[in-house]
Amino acid sequence: MALNSNDISEELSAMLDADFNADSFESIAAEPNQPLPSPEQEEKDEFDLLLDEFINSQLKDVEDEQEELAASIKDDSRPLPEPDQPEDEFARELYPEERQLYEAFVNFRKAVYALADNAKLDRPELRFSAREIYRRYRPSRDTSLNDDIYNAWTLMLAAQPVRLSNLPPKATDEQILEYAEKTSDENLQMALISYVEILIELEGCEIAYNMRKAKSERRKIEKAIYEEHKHRQERMKAYIEAIKKQDFPIDAERLVTNYFKTAKKDPEGAQKMLENNPATFAPIQIDKLRPRFFGMIKPKPEDGIRINKEIGKFLKNLKA
Repeated sequence: MALNSNDISEELSAMLDADFNADSFESIAAEPNQPLPSPEQEEKDEFDLLLDEFINSQLKDVEDEQEELAASIKDDSRPLPEPDQPEDEFARELYPEERQLYEAFVNFRKAVYALADNAKLDRPELRFSAREIYRRYRPSRDTSLNDDIYNAWTLMLAAQPVRLSNLPPKATDEQILEYAEKTSDENLQMALISYVEILIELEGCEIAYNMRKAKSERRKIEKAIYEEHKHRQERMKAYIEAIKKQDFPIDAERLVTNYFKTAKKDPEGAQKMLENNPATFAPIQIDKLRPRFFGMIKPKPEDGIRINKEIGKFLKNLKA
């Protein structure tokens, strides 16, 4: 199933909107005393789960990656046959799905030409070739094949009007095959069977194409997720370093980590808490406060409140 890139963009935009704004801090309401679990107790957020899924998919896709590498080498390293090369030169280089489609068409073309010769009619111009689906099939390359099938059926109806008049209008594949088994004309039988084979192999090529497209889209999503993860980690690192430079008595890693996780779920509330009560994300380390008056006055809880406000003011104006 193909993935919708618009849905992907919206999802990633939502992630970014819910994330940390590294350029400015806005004043927004929140509950200052809302408790937060420690980083060790906090369950992985949705983004981390997506990242884990990405990493796991890479481990599971080792075999697929090897096959893709081999296919890439085949696609990009081998020279394209010259336009004047025999058709078989292109056919030999086709992938299984495309080769089966081409072989079905070759049988169909032979049978149609034989019908034309036996009925003393001009052979229809059938232009579809292995070149058109080399190296891989794409829906945009259906035009000549569709035209050839139309021209071939026009010839078949002219060559065998009586026999084909017994074929139901808009016959299904099963009805065509059932009728082919009953006809005594071997060329008509081969033409009908090959026609159904073309339809089957064409569907197989379309499925393979859609699978390649879906896989490519998935890779784009996974890459975007991974790149956003790296970008977020870089922003977090910049803020942690900026806070550490101020030598505040607070665990900078815990503060930033908890803020980023909370901001994804409640960006406005997290922003307000960061400015007014950063200790919500990581407690003030009272034991690291310096005593005043030459060490005679030990730090008090009131000092923690003061430091908490200082940190909040610093973070409000921080541009990391």
